[in-house]
Amino acid sequence: MTRVVFISADGEHKQEVEAPAGAVLLDIAQAAGQPLEGTCEGQMACSTCHVIIDADDFPKLKKASEDEEDMLDLAAAATRTSRLSCQIVLDEKLESLTVRIPGEFYNMQGM
Repeated sequence: MTRVVFISADGEHKQEVEAPAGAVLLDIAQAAGQPLEGTCEGQMACSTCHVIIDADDFPKLKKASEDEEDMLDLAAAATRTSRLSCQIVLDEKLESLTVRIPGEFYNMQGM
């Protein structure tokens, strides 16, 4: 199990959840009530599941694909530790992951 800590965009609220290995971060976030749309349902056609990974945790994740990097170029308020949560599969070796919800997003599908 991985302990996932979600931090609200304003930094005022934290939510901790336990997630099993193999789970997709977007699914865990949505089940926890986090405000991530995932409009394209994990197809990397939008950036509505964009999250900012804690700098200490970022190197623990598998590297983003070129397609994910291209979509992150279009994400609002992207940082060097930004990822699409639909592309993060929790590894059994990952003990914890801290994730900040960005304050804004662009829906590239226009919905």
